[in-house]
Amino acid sequence: MWPGLVGKGDDEGQEPPISLEHMLDLTAAAEVDGQKFDGIDYFLFLPHTNPEATDDELKSIADLIVSKGFDIGSLVAPIWPGTVGDSAMGDAEQRGKFLDAVRMACRIAKIFNEHGARKYGVIRIDSAEFGVAKFLEDPGANIKHIAATFKEAAKIAADHGERLAAEGEVCWAGLHSWKASLALMEEVGMPESLGFQADLAHTYTFMLGYNAPDDALLKKDHTEEEFWAAYETVTDKLRPWTIDFHVAQNDGEVHGAGDHDKTGKHCPADDPNGKLDITRCSGYWLKDASDRGIEHICWDGCMFPNATLENPDTWNTILKAMIDVRDAHS
Repeated sequence: MWPGLVGKGDDEGQEPPISLEHMLDLTAAAEVDGQKFDGIDYFLFLPHTNPEATDDELKSIADLIVSKGFDIGSLVAPIWPGTVGDSAMGDAEQRGKFLDAVRMACRIAKIFNEHGARKYGVIRIDSAEFGVAKFLEDPGANIKHIAATFKEAAKIAADHGERLAAEGEVCWAGLHSWKASLALMEEVGMPESLGFQADLAHTYTFMLGYNAPDDALLKKDHTEEEFWAAYETVTDKLRPWTIDFHVAQNDGEVHGAGDHDKTGKHCPADDPNGKLDITRCSGYWLKDASDRGIEHICWDGCMFPNATLENPDTWNTILKAMIDVRDAHS
């Protein structure tokens, strides 16, 4: 449900959010050779969900989702400033808000689990520190600050029978490059409770060195041979930590909307400028996926214009791509 909210809003130049029910209807309408989407991943914030909703209100949301034919998979905790949380790299008050958001997400997860709507998935987080300038003032100390917050968050999740997956993305401090993400996973060192969430589009921009030129493995104009060598390097390092996965396409550019500037860009799966062989790239991340507890794959189309999301071809094309990934990699 993420694409209906991220980068959307009421500010000048922004498109309005797409309601939960309409996003569910758009998802339900997709079909490829008799196959439909099995479920949805879900962002725990307004306007789709009030994270402080009552148990009964949350059960009603679960009823709505199930009525459309869906399970609930991974949940996205409202960890960002302006939602419930704040920076995992910040002061004690900010880090406290971050942990409060994780607690809220775990509470909602429990309700969805007991309802029966949710049978698998993780709770997604990131550092909630947008941009890397502040991080780079003292990378060594700042990665330890983020890791300390993540350790506390992972303990909260474990106490609730949940796991956290930190999204690698060039805009999130400490998760802004493949080297930084790996260092953060190792600094936390709690693979049973906190892992990495890999998105095909975002991890490609890792390789190009957006926001971390020293960590680049590719120039923008690269050969196919160079690409696969770099891809193997990144996936071999991060795959052991990967517990949540996004199928996506990318054209080698970054994008921004609203508060999300210079963030990884998603393209339609059949975008003629797309740089990724989606099926082959997915296999690098999904090798031995079941051993890491991955039970479903997800599509993230955040930053898509509303007109693209209103187009049924968008949904059918990505569904076909996801079926191809599933069939190729079980």
